[in-house]
Amino acid sequence: MLNQTSMNKKFLNVIALSIITLASCTTTPQKEEAAVENPFLNEYSTPFKVPPFDQIKNDQYLSAFEAGIMQQQQEIDSIVNNPAAPTFENTILPYDKSGAILDRVSNVFFNLRECCSDDEKQAIAQQVLPMLSKHGDDIAMNPKLFERIDTVYQHRNDGNLDDQQIRVVEKYHEDFVRRGAALPAEKQAELRTINEQLSTLSLQFGNHILKENERFKLVIDNQADLAGLPQSSIDAAAEQATADSMSGKWVFTLSKPSLIPFLQYADNRDLREKIYCGYFTRGNHDDEYDNKALINKMCKLRIQKAQLLGYESHAAYVLATNMAKDPATVDQFLINIFNPALKVAQKEKAEMQAIADAEGSGIKIQPWDWWYYAEKLRKAKYAFDENQIKPYLSVGNVRDGMFKVANKLYGITFTPNTRLPVYYPGVETYEVKEANGDFLGILYMDYYPRSSKGGGAWCTSFRESGYDINGKKEYPIVSLVMNFTPASGNAPALLNWDETETMWHEFGHSLHAFFSEGKYSRTCGSVPRDYVELPSQIMENWVAEPEVIRMFAKHFQTGEIMPDSLIAKIENSALFNQGFSTVELIAASILDMKFHERTDTTDIDVNAFEKQQMEAIGLIPEILPRYRATYFSHIFDGGYSAGYYAYTWAEVLDKDAFNYIKTSGDLFNSELAASFRKNCLQECGNDEGMVQYRKFRGQDPDNKPYLKARGLE
Repeated sequence: MLNQTSMNKKFLNVIALSIITLASCTTTPQKEEAAVENPFLNEYSTPFKVPPFDQIKNDQYLSAFEAGIMQQQQEIDSIVNNPAAPTFENTILPYDKSGAILDRVSNVFFNLRECCSDDEKQAIAQQVLPMLSKHGDDIAMNPKLFERIDTVYQHRNDGNLDDQQIRVVEKYHEDFVRRGAALPAEKQAELRTINEQLSTLSLQFGNHILKENERFKLVIDNQADLAGLPQSSIDAAAEQATADSMSGKWVFTLSKPSLIPFLQYADNRDLREKIYCGYFTRGNHDDEYDNKALINKMCKLRIQKAQLLGYESHAAYVLATNMAKDPATVDQFLINIFNPALKVAQKEKAEMQAIADAEGSGIKIQPWDWWYYAEKLRKAKYAFDENQIKPYLSVGNVRDGMFKVANKLYGITFTPNTRLPVYYPGVETYEVKEANGDFLGILYMDYYPRSSKGGGAWCTSFRESGYDINGKKEYPIVSLVMNFTPASGNAPALLNWDETETMWHEFGHSLHAFFSEGKYSRTCGSVPRDYVELPSQIMENWVAEPEVIRMFAKHFQTGEIMPDSLIAKIENSALFNQGFSTVELIAASILDMKFHERTDTTDIDVNAFEKQQMEAIGLIPEILPRYRATYFSHIFDGGYSAGYYAYTWAEVLDKDAFNYIKTSGDLFNSELAASFRKNCLQECGNDEGMVQYRKFRGQDPDNKPYLKARGLE
């Protein structure tokens, strides 16, 4: 997942769609003496100008936000009060480069709020988000600023601007219109209120999920209840219990490294049901952390906002600037995948039920049984137990393997630098360089779960690639945040295959960040939401290739390369459980669309609505959507509203692109890799997403490689 903070170009940094919603100052800035000590107020003096994490304190954020808002407002005032006729140089360019302090503090604060949260940061966010929402709206609805931008827009083709300058002008004009700049004053006032409320509600939604994750613990004190679990999971649960002051017991949590192995291997069905329900009922307990009322409020406000701006629904508003363009296209795209995937999933269910019947279990497969019997089915069909491969997949091996592949594809190198400040102990830092030694940026890697970190995995940036107003290059500082199974006992952290793919996925986002090139913040690396997962998902294709597995999969004790027999099992089981994984993914995408295609602002019963929509597409009761509404952070707290389909849309692109490279006969075809880098990563913001893809591919994407990879043809 690409964190919203890492996608925000200049306009979005100031006028955010979700996590970062920037706004105006309502309190008095700190005195100048205190401001000097605030690391955000000046360019960092650290090596490579990384954030000085060792100097940053919570009490510095608010004053930095206030100073940043004041600075950018002064920059906007200078633009609108310029007596000269509006031009690219005196209007678009200074706006594009405005807000340096806000960029610095936002990129640190909102990122650390996700991976090093505490009550103090949450309280600051509650105070800051309304300020930032107002500031963003003050800019978006500044009539003098929009008048100047509109003037440049109307004369953009008069001959003095190059193609990229014209694109920047067009994108900013589009941004401002979509943010309400062309609305009458009374409608703008209504929009301001909506934006402020949405920013607060999104924060509350995310806080509720964090609290739900923290408070659920499956505590086991009877060793018999651990039957079936691999020793690594038992050891990790014992260590968690010790950390929770429950030595001698075993504690399982809702973090994926704890949850998934329990669902896969625990023989105690009642406990599987308990932890499964703990995960899938988050935000749905009719208590202080319940999210159903928040969902109704957010959906209502999104509908009102879309209709104020001339769109029928929130989905129509969002998709207008995506590759898909409209909800009908997305709906058809999703159902065309869901229907064949459901048939495959039904076959999978029947095979698992047969195993349960043969064992004399006397049960009918339920959602909390799927992982357990799927693992039995995998062993029966492929003689493949995932625990067989984990000793070869230490975090270090998997990381080094992806670095090697990036080097073979693009020539880039990754050198550890232990002297840089980090925001949490154990976070790794790397210098990234071109083959010729030219500096590309800094990479942070944060591997393991903790109570202060949100779930899942994401890529984000502490600084994005670009140039300052004087044309000086600014190098990206990128962070990969994950929640992998930590080390336990005498073994290092050993990953399962899903975690391995996840690391390579997020690494793909980082390559996009490192390679993005462009003079202007608005377009450098900027792509539609349904394109943004292409750079990440394509890396998952390489990791599963036998040639690549042999490059990095080495036993943590012996150094032995993973034997061909195990590699063959990975390859042969590639289509295993694809019906289930595709169905749950597409079901969540459809659920997202149905919530955001609504045009009626009347409150709904969230659970009943979800049930109705899933029954309408024929989702079988043994499978739930990957994300149920009450904890669907992607769409209610993460910038993917009416956009979760983007993962699948981009997967069609990534499978087509990888197939194009693989069928050349060389997995590391340097010519095609260079073309992909240039057209799909480096210059991706130069034109519309499909135009850039065609420059690489020479044609529209073919969906056959996707269908084959998912076992749906």
